[in-house]
Amino acid sequence: MQLPTVVRRAAAWKRFHYNRGRQLSGLNVHDIEEESMKQFSMRFLLTLTIVACAWQLAHADATRRLVLVAGKPSHPPRMHEFNAGVQLLAKCLKSVPQVKTEFVLNGWPADEKIFDDADAVVFYMDGGPNHELVKENGRRLKLAESWATRGVGIGCMHYGVEVVADEAGAELKRWIGGHYEHMFSCNPIWEPTFAEFPKNPITRGVKPFQIKDEWYFNIRFVGDLPGNKAAAEGDLKFQPILVAAPSDAVRNGPYVYPPGPYAHIQAAKGRPEAMMWGVERADGGRGFGFTGGHFHDNWANDEFRKVVLNALVWLAKAEVPENGVQSKLTQAELDANLDPKPAK
Repeated sequence: MQLPTVVRRAAAWKRFHYNRGRQLSGLNVHDIEEESMKQFSMRFLLTLTIVACAWQLAHADATRRLVLVAGKPSHPPRMHEFNAGVQLLAKCLKSVPQVKTEFVLNGWPADEKIFDDADAVVFYMDGGPNHELVKENGRRLKLAESWATRGVGIGCMHYGVEVVADEAGAELKRWIGGHYEHMFSCNPIWEPTFAEFPKNPITRGVKPFQIKDEWYFNIRFVGDLPGNKAAAEGDLKFQPILVAAPSDAVRNGPYVYPPGPYAHIQAAKGRPEAMMWGVERADGGRGFGFTGGHFHDNWANDEFRKVVLNALVWLAKAEVPENGVQSKLTQAELDANLDPKPAK
């Protein structure tokens, strides 16, 4: 309930009881003693103050905590700029007061208390066998499982969507709906056009865009879903967000590593592929995967940036603005906090 609504209802309450008092007493307004009117007004103002304070407390409680975890530096300059990326996203999310965004730099936090009472946790980092989630002999996976059990949103971006299937594939399928699998998925650098979007809070205000990135596809989705259509798999509701069909040339490679081509990728020519998706879990939590984010400069693209910002807000169960999260970046802001890396 918004404060103006509270005020209107309180005013209506005052009018009702005032008029009711007149009916019962048989008096008109001129017959009511001045002192009684003062007492009535004081009671009304006190009630209104209590209601307004209650609304403010409820509004404060509605703030959602989002934790962005950045991986350690890797790749040449302006690629895999995880530390700069999470700080940039956190800055852009300041326009959404319902979300309190915190970030962790350079891998797993030394103090895990930052995860306490988090509503959503997102990993933007290198993955595969060195994924931060699979270290410490499964202890971190168990910790993340405890988050999911209580409905915490979990998201993975770019290389962070890749895990070794036997190490954490089942977990990522449960938490975010799928994962990149080595030699099953592929990672070419290409320039898809995202022209159509599903009706979903993540796509609010997002306009068609085309952008070059290391867009992974042929993701190992839960239940072996193709991933390009909305579906229910058990208790998991799956929704693709960014979908495009790679050309035959893209399917033929080269991929970044191994260069390919893979016969099963070529055999699926013409099929649209999901490169961003969201899920709603039975535990009440949400998850998303986003395979872009290789090139840091892509955050300058308003639509690319907006769809990710929307997803972060949605993941934390805050309300995505009607026209999406609004943000602007200067070149100086884009260049800020880059990792010190040797020139390529």
